[in-house]
Amino acid sequence: MSPTEWLLATQLQAPSKLVPADTAFVVLALVVLLPAVRQWRSPTAWRRVVTRAAIAGAAALVLLAVCWFLTHVVDLFGVALSPVTQMWTAFAAAGLALAVTGLVQGGRWRRTVAVLLVPATLVVPALGVNVEFGKYPTLGTVVQSDPFPALDLDAVPSATMPSAGVVRTVEIPGRRSHFDARPAVVWLPPAALVRDPRPLPVVIAFSGQPGAPGDLFTAGRLAEPLDAYAAAHEGRAPIVVSVDQLSAPGRNPMCVDSALGNVATYVTRDVPDWLTTHLPVTTDHRAWGLTGFSQGATCAMQFVTGHPDEFGAALAVSSELQPIDQGPQHSADQAFGGSTARWRAAAPIAQMRANGLGGHALWLTAGSADREFSENARKLGAAARKAGARVEVGSAPGSGHDWNTVQWSFRSYVGPLADALSAADR
Repeated sequence: MSPTEWLLATQLQAPSKLVPADTAFVVLALVVLLPAVRQWRSPTAWRRVVTRAAIAGAAALVLLAVCWFLTHVVDLFGVALSPVTQMWTAFAAAGLALAVTGLVQGGRWRRTVAVLLVPATLVVPALGVNVEFGKYPTLGTVVQSDPFPALDLDAVPSATMPSAGVVRTVEIPGRRSHFDARPAVVWLPPAALVRDPRPLPVVIAFSGQPGAPGDLFTAGRLAEPLDAYAAAHEGRAPIVVSVDQLSAPGRNPMCVDSALGNVATYVTRDVPDWLTTHLPVTTDHRAWGLTGFSQGATCAMQFVTGHPDEFGAALAVSSELQPIDQGPQHSADQAFGGSTARWRAAAPIAQMRANGLGGHALWLTAGSADREFSENARKLGAAARKAGARVEVGSAPGSGHDWNTVQWSFRSYVGPLADALSAADR
C-alpha cells in the first residue's frame, strides 16, 4: 500500500484515532484557558481566566441558539439536529472563542497554543459529528468524490466465479426522460461476473438529499451485507444500482415528472431499459425492489406504491410521509403545478389506498432516537398492511436520522429483501 493509499484509508471513526484527538483538544483548551503555573496565585490572572471562560461560554450559547432557530423555526435541515451534534457545535464555538481571547490576552506561549487550538477546534468537533452521523468512514470518502472505477461493459467475463461482488460507476442516460442524472453506482454480485450468467433480481436504490449515488456504498456500506448474502447463496444476489434522482446534491425534484426534471420517467423507464440491455437482470418485475434513505426512502415508497406492477418489495430507511420540499405549498408549486391536491395524491399512503399492495413486502426503519421518522415508519407500515403488503417495522438502536441507521438497516434487512426478490424470481 502506497503512502497515499494508506492516508486515504485512515479510519475516521476508530477510537484509536478519536481518543488521542479529543485528549489533545481538551489539553490545548485548558492550556489556553488556565493561567501559567507562575501566575497560579495571581488574582489578575484568574480574572482573565473568568473572562476567557465567559466569552467561550457565551459563544457556545449563541451557537446553540442558532441551532435551535435553524432547526425549529427555519427548518433548514428538514430534521432536528441531535443533542450530540449540538454539543459538538457548542464545543467548536467555545474553542474558537477561547482561541481568539487567548490571542488577544496572552503572551507568546499562550498565543502559540491558541494558534494550535484553532485547527483542533475545527477538526475534533467535525470528527465527533461524523461519528454521530456515520457519513465518512475513511479520509478517502471525504476527499474522493467518486471512489469507484467505471464499469467496463466490454470486459471479458471471468471463467470462475469471484469471491466477492464489485462496485462500479455507470452512465445511465435519460433517453426518454431527458433527465440530467449524475453517474449511477452499481454493485454486481459474483454470479453476474461469470460467462453466461443466469438472470438476477434487481434493487434500485436512492441516496438522501443532499447526496450522491455513491453515498449508499461509502457512508451506508451497502456492499458489505450484499457480499455476505452472495457468499451464503453461491454468489447469487440482486444486482443493486444506486441511481441519481436529484441531478445535483441540493436539488429535490421529489421523484415525479415536473419542471424540475422527469425523475419518474427516468427511474421507471430509462433505468430499467438500460439494465435489461446491459446487465443480466430478470424481466420479471416481481423480482425488482427498491431501497433508499431519507428523501431517497420517500422516493422508494413513492415508486413501490405508485407502480406496484413494476416493483415487488422495498426497504425504506427514514422515509417521509410524502414528497416534501420545505412545506406543502412550496412542494406543490415546485413539482405539482401549484396543486396541493395533486401533491397529496402523490403521498405513498394515498397511492396505497388507490393501487393496493397485495403480495408486496416492505421493510420500514428509522433510528430509535429519531421520533418523527420512527412515527412515519409506523404510519406507513400500518397503511401498507391495510393495503395487503407484508410489513416489518424496525428501529435502529440508539441512532437518529443518520448513516448509522442506514448501516444497521442494511445489515438487518438486505438479506430478507434479497430473499423476497429471489423467491419471486423462481
